[in-house]
Amino acid sequence: MKKKSIIALSAFVILLLAVFSIWFFTRPAPAEGSKTITLEVIHHDGSSASFSIATDAENLRAALEQVDGLIAGEESPYGLMVNTVDGETADYGKDQSWWCLTKGGEWLDTGVDDTLIADGEHYEFTYTVG
Repeated sequence: MKKKSIIALSAFVILLLAVFSIWFFTRPAPAEGSKTITLEVIHHDGSSASFSIATDAENLRAALEQVDGLIAGEESPYGLMVNTVDGETADYGKDQSWWCLTKGGEWLDTGVDDTLIADGEHYEFTYTVG
């Protein structure tokens, strides 16, 4: 019984290492050098604003912070929790509003600190309620 448990645990650890290795070697690498990204902001009233940002930054936060007043928020253990975009503040505690970050219309699993950028990418911040 003990031998089977050790074999099962070993197999599980090997599987975890394999999954991590696949993720590590296939994740998108940050692009070095000058690049241009686009940020589209969809406000609560449905209006939108588009920002073209030329940057050498590796992550989205650093690129967005190059534009004065474009984003603001609170630091958290997970990075910047964006609550203000293009001068409009979402207050989840007040009306369950928040800023949804997408890339090319697809939901991102990362925040602005962990989102690596490459030339020509298009991001969206959409004011969302609920």
